[in-house]
Amino acid sequence: MRAILLIPIYLSVVFLPLALAWAQGRRPRPMLDELATGAGLLALSIILAEFLLLGRFRSVTTRVGTDVVMRAHQLLARSALVLAMVHPFLYRPNQPPSIPGYQTRHMGISYDFVEVWPGIVAFLLLPALVATAIARSHLRSRYEIWRMLHGFGAALIAAFGVLHALRAGRYSDDPTLAAVWIGMLVVALSALAYVYVLKPLLTLRHPWTVQSVTPVALKTWELSLKPARKFTFPFRAGQFAWLNVGHSAFSLNENPFSISSAPSDTGKISFIIKELGDFTNTVGSIRPGTRAYIDGPHGHLTIAGHDAPGVALIAGGVGIAPMIGIMRELGATGDKRPVTLLYGNRVEDQIACRAELEQMSKRANTNIVHILSDPPAGWTGETGIVSPKVLSAHFGQPQHKDWVYVLCGPPKMLEAVEDALIDIGVAPAQILSERFSYD
Repeated sequence: MRAILLIPIYLSVVFLPLALAWAQGRRPRPMLDELATGAGLLALSIILAEFLLLGRFRSVTTRVGTDVVMRAHQLLARSALVLAMVHPFLYRPNQPPSIPGYQTRHMGISYDFVEVWPGIVAFLLLPALVATAIARSHLRSRYEIWRMLHGFGAALIAAFGVLHALRAGRYSDDPTLAAVWIGMLVVALSALAYVYVLKPLLTLRHPWTVQSVTPVALKTWELSLKPARKFTFPFRAGQFAWLNVGHSAFSLNENPFSISSAPSDTGKISFIIKELGDFTNTVGSIRPGTRAYIDGPHGHLTIAGHDAPGVALIAGGVGIAPMIGIMRELGATGDKRPVTLLYGNRVEDQIACRAELEQMSKRANTNIVHILSDPPAGWTGETGIVSPKVLSAHFGQPQHKDWVYVLCGPPKMLEAVEDALIDIGVAPAQILSERFSYD
């Protein structure tokens, strides 16, 4: 219910400028001119509201999920792009009447460069910003550089957009709407400052040091940290955190990783990290004692608060990280519910924490199933992928419909598994997943 309430709050903020424009009661212009103005007002308000959908505000992400917030951020940015692109082209050619005291911005559009140049800058920057976000995985630049440019570009678009509205907007010369635009801009830039300045300042209060770096599978490591000074880091099994190792707290060299340790193990925090490029390729060379900073916890991939009669964990590749944390916590708290883990990999050497998983499988009501798409000779376990057939074989009984299902892995796997679970009768509310790649 609290998550649903966020939708009308967001809509109220986004449509506030339109409502204030309508409330001014000015004589309407031809329909295309009013549509053009409405598109511009809505585009700018969406852009300013985007700064609150950065995925780093736990008051929002804990209610709806970080992946949902980020997906909304992506889709709304594209909606704003469409509105902004059509905004100038809907206006009719300006035909101002020759009467004393006529003001162009009130009944037509202004071609005064002093008034429109900020809008031109924002108009040119916005498609570049959206395009580089969509194509980020194909760009050669490092993620940290892209992130810095993305934030700086968004701030410029917001500032130039508001300046354009205040200088050239028919309705924005009203003091109330002008104040709203300025207030929304201040909030937007404050949100950016919160992520890039205040958050790092807060992490300085609770530094960590690397305790150990342990290989747990082929090109896969478990990085364990301990507090540099005494403090607690409350989190729930299955959540993730932004990790910054060996850099200043203000560095953009931070990446999100799932927490693999159990909340009950208060003396450390661990992450399972696979070598996939950039920072991850250097994990194995990190030395104990290296300073680290953590921003978190984030995410809702946790069974805390779910009183389901059983727990199903379905992981692909490094998606095992939050599952390990959940299973460690179940063991530490003496949870007696039945647990089944389906764990897919390409080859046997990629199975992370295999010895520990074998020990876990000896617990009562615990079943661990390994699935390999490229099995070695003599392999007696499941082969192929986490298919509907495999899911039906392990979760096809009536009692399984009430279990809680936790999914983590490649996006295509998540989509296929979710569809297959729903087909065998599992309610969507019983399926927990987080995905961070959509295009």
